[in-house]
Amino acid sequence: MRRNAQLIFQDPYASLNPRLTIGQILAEPLALHRVVGHSRRGERIAELLDLVGLEPRVARRYPHEFSGGQRQRIAIARALAVEPKLIVCDEPVSALDVSIRAQVLNLLRDLQRRLGLAYIFISHDLAVVRHIADSIAVMNFGHLVEIAPNDALFANPRHPYTRALLSAIPVPKPGVKRERIALRGEMPNALHPPPGCRFHTRCPFAIARCQTEQPQLLGAPHSTACHRADELPPAASLVPREGDLPPVLDRLMNAFRRRPHGQGRAGLDRVEPGGIAAASAPRMQ
Repeated sequence: MRRNAQLIFQDPYASLNPRLTIGQILAEPLALHRVVGHSRRGERIAELLDLVGLEPRVARRYPHEFSGGQRQRIAIARALAVEPKLIVCDEPVSALDVSIRAQVLNLLRDLQRRLGLAYIFISHDLAVVRHIADSIAVMNFGHLVEIAPNDALFANPRHPYTRALLSAIPVPKPGVKRERIALRGEMPNALHPPPGCRFHTRCPFAIARCQTEQPQLLGAPHSTACHRADELPPAASLVPREGDLPPVLDRLMNAFRRRPHGQGRAGLDRVEPGGIAAASAPRMQ
């Protein structure tokens, strides 16, 4: 099971052992799971580094010699070392700046297409979720409240909590009008949650039933855990259309979907040791 499922941690500065070289970090899972024999480990390490857009010669370097984006590429290579079927990505780009974030997201999408990987992508950044996920599950206080295909959830959110989340996405353009849902009421105690729906203390549509009965996740493929899901008014324009975004941000988002020109054999820009490669996404002006 451990070989079939691997994890990419949130902080690329804390997830790599500073006392080991990159080659030693990548060799650990290869030896533990006996993926290749000792004589082929060096060759396999070079293949993994090439796969994530790093030069094989960086295997002799230590983590402190790399940027945050390069460290996260190394973490991805470590997760790929045992040839998993599932990778859990725990906020893998939240610690990176926007341009490097685009590189890492492009890398994850490229690897998914080429290797047939499945991702569980955990994130609070709804813009990133929108552009990388096929299906989205929204959680509130440890409970799933809505599951839907990507387009369906952003076009027609059904749960009040999902609507509030989407309405909080910043719009980087003055003058764009949309509905903003401001939640009022007390935040429940996570150690001693209230009975019934966990969201009823802040939900603008709560009724007496919500205070006593936990709603079940019903409906497919768009599932919602809300007693009043069928009674709620249609969702207004909560998420800005892509045409509403400034041209620079619009081009950056489009880079998540398309395969950039001029890529290396690994499907991305080549990253040289000791420096940061140009982002696959268009440069911010």
